[in-house]
Amino acid sequence: MAQLFYDDSCDLGVLKGKTIAVIGYGSQGHAQAQNMKDSGLKVIIGLKEGSKSIPQAKEDGFEVFTVADAAKNADIIQILAPDTIQADMYEKDIKPHLTAGKALVFSHGFNIHYDLIVPPKDVDVYMVAPKGPGHLVRRVYQQGGGVPCLIAIYQDATGDAHKRALAHAGGVGGGRAGILETSFREETETDLFGEQVVLCGGVANLIMAGFETLTEAGYDPEIAYFECLHEVKLITDLIYEGGLARMRFSISDTAEYGDYVSGPRVIDAGVKARMKEVLNDIQKDKGAAFAKRWIADTKAGYPEFHKLRDSNAKHPIEEVGKKLRGMMKWLAK
Repeated sequence: MAQLFYDDSCDLGVLKGKTIAVIGYGSQGHAQAQNMKDSGLKVIIGLKEGSKSIPQAKEDGFEVFTVADAAKNADIIQILAPDTIQADMYEKDIKPHLTAGKALVFSHGFNIHYDLIVPPKDVDVYMVAPKGPGHLVRRVYQQGGGVPCLIAIYQDATGDAHKRALAHAGGVGGGRAGILETSFREETETDLFGEQVVLCGGVANLIMAGFETLTEAGYDPEIAYFECLHEVKLITDLIYEGGLARMRFSISDTAEYGDYVSGPRVIDAGVKARMKEVLNDIQKDKGAAFAKRWIADTKAGYPEFHKLRDSNAKHPIEEVGKKLRGMMKWLAK
């Protein structure tokens, strides 16, 4: 089992006197930077010239630099820009200022694991990855709690990489909830797999297929929307709170029985076999077909990505949902 660490294992003194540059001020950037600042750590922000995030970062009390100047002035450089631009940003603005003894930090292992960024051997490379969206990471911290965090050590040049990672995760608030140690390979490959087969790709396509099945059988699209999409939140909230057992305890006996007898008919051995195919496409030692395909698309200007996005946006469930959600005034809150 993964080892768990809490605040009593996080010595923030390891980072006292160090300057942490958070590169990017989006969902994770604003949350992690503010949490670390409130934990007593010195944090600066690195942003591209003209970035729309500059006024907000300044309003939040940070010194804002260009990416290159932030990397030059920092001891710890945390890259929280989108995966697709990290490699170019690293080569142009960060690598020239990555001197011996500094640390390079990520919240997702994609660029390191697939060798898009290859750091020099004389710097620490570690990961701090809160397991929640940025707004939740910030809100829970302000309420006195924390979101569980992953840490991983890719390169320990100074001998202090593990201590730095724990302190960094503690500053973000992870030590209040629990910090799990993993590896860059495990975090990257399991994260991509979870997104593709369950959390995003799996759920979205299951919803759309259910909606299509009902509407093609002559049922009203509005009813199909409620049954196949709207009520998903009710079920996932129960699962989040207490696992599958809590969900099954809370639903009707009829629903629970249907879960047992019909679920395996849909998610059968064939689905699991195709999940293994997806995992093979993700794994680096199997050729990393997904990473190569995604990187090639980004370099070409995202033609496949935009085509797929546009196609899915035109699905009938989106038009029905837009109309129904417009009637749900509470959603505006």
